[in-house]
Amino acid sequence: MGDESTGALAPELRVSHEDRDQAVEILRFAAGSGRLTVAELDERIEAALAAKTVGDLRALTADLPLEGLPPQPREVLRIDQRFGDGKRAGRWRVPRRMEVRLMFADLKLDFTEAVITHSTLEIEVDLRVGGDLTLVVPPGVVVDADGITKSRGDIKLPPVPGPEIPIRLRVLLSGTSTGGDIVARPPRRLPWQRKARAGTRDAG
Repeated sequence: MGDESTGALAPELRVSHEDRDQAVEILRFAAGSGRLTVAELDERIEAALAAKTVGDLRALTADLPLEGLPPQPREVLRIDQRFGDGKRAGRWRVPRRMEVRLMFADLKLDFTEAVITHSTLEIEVDLRVGGDLTLVVPPGVVVDADGITKSRGDIKLPPVPGPEIPIRLRVLLSGTSTGGDIVARPPRRLPWQRKARAGTRDAG
């Protein structure tokens, strides 16, 4: 997949999940730049996820440039906050794992426009007194809080979506809550709804 990833490896070597994820990111970036059609993107992503060797992945990305490719998300994002409010919103890059510790602080993670390159996000939490975590989850993002040990505080999650909505990201929560709340809710407006509202105001 080029000099930055598997390019220096022998083509017969087996690939990892991370190698496949990087190939999918290259393909999505190429489609966003107009180098692949939607049909080509779907076909190549399916092949990338089924790839077994370095050679398999190289064949899928050999005709695509790597210049301008966004950097890979951090493996682990740590947030340790006491007092005040924190937020991740807009086009922030979702890591593979987060470690969140809050005390007398609120943290909002808004996935509405987030750049999602992995199918799973693990969040280990340590919520002390007054430490509240809010997850804004658009369609296709589901939250599992079965790994939380709670002595105080509330956990409120939306209903699990039906099979008609493909799952883009699973957020797996673990850790402890000894006084904070965890709330997952849908966005008040999706990006296309905000654009439509702005267009209506401009027309008026």
